[in-house]
Amino acid sequence: MALNSTIAAVTDRIAARSRATRTAYLDRIAHAARTGPRRAGLACGNLAHAYAAMAGDKPMLAAERGANLGIVTAYNDMLSAHQPYGAYPDQIRQAARRMGATAQVAGGVPAMCDGVTQGQPGMELSLFSRDVIALAAGVALSHNTFDAAVYLGVCDKIVPGLVIAAASFGHLPAVFLPAGPMTSGLPNDEKAQVRQDFTAGKVGREALMAAEMASYHGPGTCTFYGTANSNQMLMEIMGLHLPGASFVTPGTGLRDALTVAGAQRALEITALGNDYRPAGRVLDEKAFVNGIVGLMATGGSTNLVLHLPAMARAAGVLLEPGDFDAISGAVPLLARVYPNGLADVNHFHAAGGMACLIGELLSAGLLHEDVTTVMGDGLAAYTREPVLNGALAWRDGPGESLNDRILRSAADPFQPTGGLRELAGNLGSGVMKVSAVKPEHQVIEAPARVFDSQQAVKAAFSAGELTEDVVIVVRFQGPRANGMPELHGLTPVLAVLQDRGLKLALVTDGRMSGASGKVPAAIHVCPEAAAGGPLARLADGDMVRVDAEAGLLQVLGADLGARALAVADLSANSLGTGREMFEMFRQSVGDASTGAGVVI
Repeated sequence: MALNSTIAAVTDRIAARSRATRTAYLDRIAHAARTGPRRAGLACGNLAHAYAAMAGDKPMLAAERGANLGIVTAYNDMLSAHQPYGAYPDQIRQAARRMGATAQVAGGVPAMCDGVTQGQPGMELSLFSRDVIALAAGVALSHNTFDAAVYLGVCDKIVPGLVIAAASFGHLPAVFLPAGPMTSGLPNDEKAQVRQDFTAGKVGREALMAAEMASYHGPGTCTFYGTANSNQMLMEIMGLHLPGASFVTPGTGLRDALTVAGAQRALEITALGNDYRPAGRVLDEKAFVNGIVGLMATGGSTNLVLHLPAMARAAGVLLEPGDFDAISGAVPLLARVYPNGLADVNHFHAAGGMACLIGELLSAGLLHEDVTTVMGDGLAAYTREPVLNGALAWRDGPGESLNDRILRSAADPFQPTGGLRELAGNLGSGVMKVSAVKPEHQVIEAPARVFDSQQAVKAAFSAGELTEDVVIVVRFQGPRANGMPELHGLTPVLAVLQDRGLKLALVTDGRMSGASGKVPAAIHVCPEAAAGGPLARLADGDMVRVDAEAGLLQVLGADLGARALAVADLSANSLGTGREMFEMFRQSVGDASTGAGVVI
């Protein structure tokens, strides 16, 4: 199938825009490949420090007979998705020894759980943790003693931070090793209903706690299709996972076999062999376009609209919001996974999963097949799925969906366009995840009610003030204001109001999350209020139009330019829970439209 003309045109536009930065990047990683790793150039004292604790591996390391694999891990046992990583380093070291190679944990990176920090002060560090992770991974690899790296990370900011680091060390091959989703627990729609009932005062905290514990109940990622699972989809469709690795549950033989195979593959593609595949070559313009296509086809997390531009910039590729909008207009929605449907990611995997999805998109001409991946040349290898029959092998994946309520063909999609729209107008520009929003809710025109925090919205709701059609504006939530915390805590309130029959929308310069749901939300609005954006001039009662069909975000009949800028008291956002250490991040962060980056 010939490549879709829109996909081709967007790719060409990105390549042209990125020509200078991408060329400079490729020159840089080529130079690094020629001069490193520099174990042979290190002094004996340097080497002794690097190998001092390596026991039986010391002779091989000192003789430099085999490759040395660096492990960058985000392990902690507070994150359910990362708890399985505790066992990975030993598995990887043993796999390396069987190949006549070695492996060392190069370093650890922080990994915070947004589920724990939702609505709490710590959430104001969440987005910035991505850049801290990139920096920490850079420190881990700076010893320059590795021939390749494997990255152990799953959740929201962790994978993007690790990709930024992998691109920065783009002369090294990089394989990402997932941990997989937890087994299915309480269905996500039932959990969401309990949350709404609690917000509405219909059930007590005991019922709420029981529902939450039944939903988040074991090792692995949360099973809804939020940022963590969107990350896994991206790593596979962009060629940084082994085929079919994303959604195999922890604690299974197949999961262990994929971990070992991933480590082995990283060692097979170093510059010491004949199949050198540096990460910087995998992470090219086509790979990032494929990632956006996958995001749109699955209705993935809005957080990736922030993370993909930041990841791409680390590899010299310049993405813009219009690229997402154009690709969304050309890519049909093929998957319905909660919050876009009732299924969870385990159901999606059983229905055909990534192999079926990639096959459908390739057949429709919506993906670049001619890409470099860690598995080989061409994305067709990712239409196969892993099986364990004594030994790990790959077989052809399902040629069609096994459940069309969850996964469909490109010829019979859930909707003809993807899950995201860019909105722009005199209030700035933002994005909306439309895949879970019913068509009758995608155009809202109503008076604004302006708040400077999500707590103020909840207080107004509790006081019974929100009884009419309304556009709820929550401003001073951008990266410069307070680190751009997710406002996911507003979801139950907004859902209750919508269920009461109100026509409403949310407009904010902040984030929602991968769990963005059925209420229309124009998010990531730029310029943000703290940078003098139009939201800082908006007032209660202004008529606002949020139109996902036409891509509009407008205030009607008001001369914002004649008004003074509102100024929020953000002093409380600068202190406590470590926030005082991140003042330099808030001062130097980029706009949301370019990824809200600090290090890139």
